[in-house]
Amino acid sequence: MRKTHFLMALICLLPISLVAQGLKGIDEIGPFSEGLAAIRKGDQWGFINREGALVIDFRSDIHWNKDADPDKRDVSGVRYPMFREGRCLITKNVEDGVPLFGFIDTKGNTVIEPQFLNVYPFMDGYTTGVLFEKTLKGENEFKLKIYDFKFFDVLLDTSGNIKEYLGERHNIQMRKKRYQRPSIWAKRLADGLVAVRTKDQGWEIRQVATSE
Repeated sequence: MRKTHFLMALICLLPISLVAQGLKGIDEIGPFSEGLAAIRKGDQWGFINREGALVIDFRSDIHWNKDADPDKRDVSGVRYPMFREGRCLITKNVEDGVPLFGFIDTKGNTVIEPQFLNVYPFMDGYTTGVLFEKTLKGENEFKLKIYDFKFFDVLLDTSGNIKEYLGERHNIQMRKKRYQRPSIWAKRLADGLVAVRTKDQGWEIRQVATSE
C-alpha cells in the first residue's frame, strides 16, 4: 500500500518537475496580463500561466519590440507580448520584408491572420487598424506578375470580422527600402463611436454600427 501511495505521489509531482526543467535558460520575462506572462528564449516567445506551466509553446512569430516607444498604443509601443481581451499580436513578413500583423488567442491558435500594417490593441471587443490587401492583376509583357495594392482604415472585432471600412489609404510604399509604417487614421472612442482622420489632417467623429 505504501509503495502504491509513493508511486501516485511521484506521478503527481512529475509534471511539476518537467515544467521546472523545461523552463530553464529563460532570457526575458514579461508581466502577467489576463493570467499569462510571456517568456523569451533567444528570438522566440512562449507563455506561462500563474502556476508556471508553459501553456503556449515557444514560437518565432510573436510580436515584440525591444526599442518600443511607451507613448505609442500601436504596434510600435509593444515592448512585451501581452494578451488584451484574449488576443496577442503575431507578425509575418510579406515578400519585400514588410511586416504584417494578426492575433492569436490564449490557446495559441491564430484567430486573425496577419494582414494589418498597423493595429491598436482591442478594447471592449473592437479595435482599428490599417488593412493591407494584395490582388494579382495579371502579367506584363515580360511575364512578371502585376499586383494591385489597397489599404483601408477599418474597425474589426476580436474574431477578425471587419465591421466598418472607415477610409481608403493611398501612397503607402510596400518596398522595404521605402516603407514606413503608417499611422492609424481611425480611433475607437466609445461603443459605436469612432474618430477618423481626414485628408486635411483633421478629425471627424462618426457613428458606426457594431452590433450584428
